[in-house]
Amino acid sequence: MTSSGPTPFPLSPPYHRHHISLWIGRTLRQSSLQPRLLLSLLLCIGGQVVQVSASHQHFHPHSIKIPGDITLGGLFPIHARGPHGLPCGELKKEKGIHRMEAMLYALDQINSDPEVLPNITLGARILDTCSRDTYALEQSLTFVQALIQKDTSDIRCSNGEPPIIRKPERVVGVIGASASSVSIMVANILRLFEIPQVSYASTAPELSDNNRYDFFSRVVPPDSYQAQAMLDIVKALGWNYVSTLASEGNYGESGVDAFMQISREAGGVCIAQSVKIPREPTAGEFDKIIKRLMETSNARGVIIFANEDDIKCVLEAAKRANLTGHFLFVGSDSWGAKSSPIAELEDVAEGAVTILPKRASIDGFDQYFISRSLENNRRNIWFNEFWEDDFRCKLTRPGIKLDPDKKKCTGEERIGRDSSYEQEGKVQFVIDAVYAVAYALHNMHQDLCPGSSGVCGKMDPVEGRSLLGYIRAVNFNGSAGTSVLFNENGDAPGRYDIFQFQMTNHSHPGYHVIGQWTNNLRLNLEEMQWSGGHKSVPDSICSFPCKPGERKKMVKGVPCCWHCELCDGYQYQLDEFTCETCPPDMRPAPNRTTCRPTPIIKLEWNSPWALVPASIAMLGILATSAVVITFIRFNDTPIVRASGRELSYVLLTGIFLIYLITFLMITEPGVVACAFRRLLLGLGMAITYSAMLTKTNRIYRIFEQGKRSVTPPKFISPTSQLIITFILISVQVLGVFIWFAVVPPHTIIDYEELRPPNPDLARGILKCDMSDLSIICCLSYSIILMVTCTVYAVKSRGVPETFNEAKPIGFTMYTTCIIWLAFVPIFFGTAQSSEKMFIQTATLTVSMSLSAFVSLGMLYVPKVYVIIFHPEQNVQKRKRSFKAVVQAARLSQKSLNEKQNGETKIEPDRSQ
Repeated sequence: MTSSGPTPFPLSPPYHRHHISLWIGRTLRQSSLQPRLLLSLLLCIGGQVVQVSASHQHFHPHSIKIPGDITLGGLFPIHARGPHGLPCGELKKEKGIHRMEAMLYALDQINSDPEVLPNITLGARILDTCSRDTYALEQSLTFVQALIQKDTSDIRCSNGEPPIIRKPERVVGVIGASASSVSIMVANILRLFEIPQVSYASTAPELSDNNRYDFFSRVVPPDSYQAQAMLDIVKALGWNYVSTLASEGNYGESGVDAFMQISREAGGVCIAQSVKIPREPTAGEFDKIIKRLMETSNARGVIIFANEDDIKCVLEAAKRANLTGHFLFVGSDSWGAKSSPIAELEDVAEGAVTILPKRASIDGFDQYFISRSLENNRRNIWFNEFWEDDFRCKLTRPGIKLDPDKKKCTGEERIGRDSSYEQEGKVQFVIDAVYAVAYALHNMHQDLCPGSSGVCGKMDPVEGRSLLGYIRAVNFNGSAGTSVLFNENGDAPGRYDIFQFQMTNHSHPGYHVIGQWTNNLRLNLEEMQWSGGHKSVPDSICSFPCKPGERKKMVKGVPCCWHCELCDGYQYQLDEFTCETCPPDMRPAPNRTTCRPTPIIKLEWNSPWALVPASIAMLGILATSAVVITFIRFNDTPIVRASGRELSYVLLTGIFLIYLITFLMITEPGVVACAFRRLLLGLGMAITYSAMLTKTNRIYRIFEQGKRSVTPPKFISPTSQLIITFILISVQVLGVFIWFAVVPPHTIIDYEELRPPNPDLARGILKCDMSDLSIICCLSYSIILMVTCTVYAVKSRGVPETFNEAKPIGFTMYTTCIIWLAFVPIFFGTAQSSEKMFIQTATLTVSMSLSAFVSLGMLYVPKVYVIIFHPEQNVQKRKRSFKAVVQAARLSQKSLNEKQNGETKIEPDRSQ
């Protein structure tokens, strides 16, 4: 940075002093500049600040000047925060005027006491903070004017002479401020100029940081002590589940943070909700806050760090929500024993426990204050405004017309006689703060100016850091008779009175002292009284005991709180904190405290899934038996002999076994039943389709051979056909016996197949150890035979009508393929069904029965029909020689070729 003439923050006439304070405030809060560098920046703008300040004060006096040898500063919230951007609002009689007059009273007492600062008069410069931190910072610049060097070399009067500039008084210490947010803002600038500050009401724990606020002290205990006292109260009442409510700002947020931190460290108390009240709450904001607090309705205890207005709004919202008597408030010292926050809301506030730094009413101040009048208190520039507000009248002023609706002030009114008066709670601490600085100055004067009357050279000016050391070292009995002293962080010891707002009847409510806290709690539970006059302490606990079958799920980081979680699904309660899954063969009991065996089921004969397949199979067995009996009865007739008696009986045996397997699939599983299931499931189909394949292969070979030669093909005799059939069947039998050897047949109880989300519906299914895949593998060989037979049936489709045995087989195979193609999606599509086993068993058996019906109907029903109803057709026809078969095959081939070429011309047979 280069050193140049222009100031880094030039001011033009439109700039107001407030703009400077806002800029400084942002700098103090956000800047990481070293104090000396920030001090240099302030020195650069010092002249402009003072100049604007002077003109500002000339037209708008906002301070009280009490002359003296040593001047103290004072910061008081004479007015409330102004609305709509205005810095100041309505007058605050108690927090403003009472406290400010307490400082004037203390100065009068000190200046009249020959034992304290003899021959030295304490003066004051008292400012109004208007309850706003940025405005207070603007006002506090007045305190540092004397420390800012101003260059007036270029200023001349009209006659050319240099101006005579009165040197501003030097403030050696500041009494205040009230609100913690204001004290924090002001402390940041006062520490730069090493001006000690003693607060009478700021309790934010943040101000205990001696590294950041090393020139700050206070005669009230910090909220960390208050938070500890409130936590001790909560524990003494047996509560472990509370909510916190804080006004936005340093006081509320710091107080709640301290309470939460201490409760975490101590354990045993859970925070249900931590709600912050906005600085500028919108309409309905407090109703939303009450609604949010009710989200955890068990947390009836509410720790509240809030200002009076917010406390009143919270009580009003609770009353609107018909929650009178539900919330149990534990209020901080901002509530204390004040009547204004609970006015006309006594029923909602009944039972509220509040805390207040131990205090006493100062009788001397009461006599002083009620004796104040317009004539004897002209030094208080706000006293006229107080007078009008307190007596509800209007003072006459030159040029101002009197409001006819208000009475005229006579000046004869008296405080306490014509208006109500009650000493504000922090008056004692204001007096103690002034005396603390006075005793520090007294001790400094004795050390630096021994035997000197008045202020000596060593105390002109008073060195701030040295004065801070003397302030921190004072120890005297304060105005209430209690000792006033500071620890290394400038904090006063914690001493609190515990109050409860009680209503013995609705006309005489009031606060009653029920205990004290001085590093430990002394609480008289017998004297406590709750909503409705009940003596028993209401509950505000985190979690109720869990029901049977529920486990405790601890809230992370909060050991006293838990959520009760039902042991769901197939879990049961193993212990207080654990749910364990029941073994696979068991399910939880109704109360989920133990497990019970899962019921075992099987396919019953009376089930629709068994009755339908069994009925179809029984019908098939009867039909097959009828065909077999017919064939045996007419065994030597031409139709039976022409159909191939040997293979027909083999094929009918296979059809019979297909129907029979239905009953084996339905019967109760056992080792024998499971063995026969494995054996016969694929055997019946293997026998049937092996016989059909042998038939279609024989026909195909005969006609293919006939196209090429007149020599008959091999292995077309009945014996050969039987041998081929049994060879094909033996493959299936061999596979089954290998399966027997590898995995012996046995039963299992499947607990996974029927295990729905509701354990009451869980069942174990007794079945054979045959998975879906093993069933398909068992049928796969039969499917191969089926497909192969279908291929031969397609190839033999050109056989002449007179040699038509292949066509029924072809139609049989086409229909069977369609049935089994429909079977696959139905079988596997029910894998997720709760009745999977029943559906699949029914689907499999019905599909097999239908394929058997197709075979029986296509191949044998027509023959039986002719045998029974048209015996005249069951006669011996001319026996065909193989030569005739060859001739028929060639004619069939020739006709097929002509159809394919689109020719109609008949050529002579060259083979003849």
